[in-house]
Amino acid sequence: MYYSFFEIFSIGVGPSSSHTVGPMRAAKRYLDNLKSEQKFSSVEHVEVTLYGSLALTGFGHGTVKAIVYGLMGLEAEAIDPEKPYVVAVERDNILHLGQERAIPFILSKDIVFAKETFLPEHSNGMKFSAYDSKGNLLLEEVYFSVGGGTIARRDEISKRIEREPYNVPHQFDTCKELLEECQKYQLDISNIIMQNEVSLKSEKEVRDGILKIHRVMQASLERGMHARGILPGGLGIKRRASEIFTRLEEKFLSNDMDPLMIIDWINLWGFAVAEENAAGGQIVTAPTMGSAGVMPAVIRYYERFASAKSPYAVEEGIIKFLTTASAICSLYRTNASISGAEVGCQGEIGVACSMAAAGLAAAMGGTPNQIEDAAEIAMEHNLGLTCDPVNGLVQVPCIERNAMGAVKAVNAARLAMRGDGEHFVSLDSVIKTMYRTGYDMNNKYKETSLGGLAVNVSNC
Repeated sequence: MYYSFFEIFSIGVGPSSSHTVGPMRAAKRYLDNLKSEQKFSSVEHVEVTLYGSLALTGFGHGTVKAIVYGLMGLEAEAIDPEKPYVVAVERDNILHLGQERAIPFILSKDIVFAKETFLPEHSNGMKFSAYDSKGNLLLEEVYFSVGGGTIARRDEISKRIEREPYNVPHQFDTCKELLEECQKYQLDISNIIMQNEVSLKSEKEVRDGILKIHRVMQASLERGMHARGILPGGLGIKRRASEIFTRLEEKFLSNDMDPLMIIDWINLWGFAVAEENAAGGQIVTAPTMGSAGVMPAVIRYYERFASAKSPYAVEEGIIKFLTTASAICSLYRTNASISGAEVGCQGEIGVACSMAAAGLAAAMGGTPNQIEDAAEIAMEHNLGLTCDPVNGLVQVPCIERNAMGAVKAVNAARLAMRGDGEHFVSLDSVIKTMYRTGYDMNNKYKETSLGGLAVNVSNC
């Protein structure tokens, strides 16, 4: 199924698209359903139950604050993360439902953590229940956060649907079909995506929207490069990007250069966005928030170090980059998953690396076959990557993984561009392998913080 560019890249607040943006959207949708069913005015009590991965890492991944935001009727794109919404609820034990009705709400009691229960449909499950003054159940709905901030209600996920397919000129479920469309119409992958998007919105809206996504990405990178201090959550992790930036600037000004300094810059940019995400800043899902630093870092690499050798003007190259990356993500979402709770970090950093490698190859004038090769190389060397965040926070090892994923994406693109597009392993094969690997992976290593670094670092 074709996923629109604007489903894949969305603006929200960190630290996790599956655990923050998804639950926030689910709570908001539930609130809207209370209103549409004429039950909102009767609500006197709301209870939320988090299951599985959401319960196990709910505090560290910001799920509690996300639920409060959603029940207050706030939108992810417009929220001000600096305002103490949750502090006020915790202090007063009052929730302003939809910012219209004040009802009693005790965070420690009314958000229930069912850590031992994994719903069969997906690891990221949540149940919303509303009651009237007599304790009668008004409305109960179960939602799942399936990756990248996308949500599905139980009746939708049981049918494996999130929405009806778009009526676009180029339908493709596999990379093979995508390349056949390119060959049939003599278009590159970016043109295929642009024609699809323009069938859904005006060309101006599409271009403006793509460039807005780029601006928000780069704004988060700039904020991250200059911010200092300790990241929230209790691990005492110091923000490193600003110090790295200062040292690189000093080396540049003193002409103290070395051949691998470009890697230092890519690491810096990956760190900057990942730290902003960990701090709860405004971020673009790419494809998730836990992996949000990979794409902006590789785009900045393209702008600063590679665009002079690109056949496109910089802005056009950025559009080529982002639309091509969108197509690659659509393949992963159709045939596998981008949810760390479902397939481990290979579905987050791995997919982001694959997207960024493909996008860079496209921006450098790569053929569709070279772009596929870049995307395949990037994922092939992320297979089996676990998701084991220490203390349930999107900090260790997540921040460094964004930097490593960005560097690996650049290398994958360069390898592909040195070839003629012929390659032994297809992208479709590696996507299928990734999904099967995630399916076989022990749940301890899939965003539950029950194994791996999350356990061994805590025990050291």
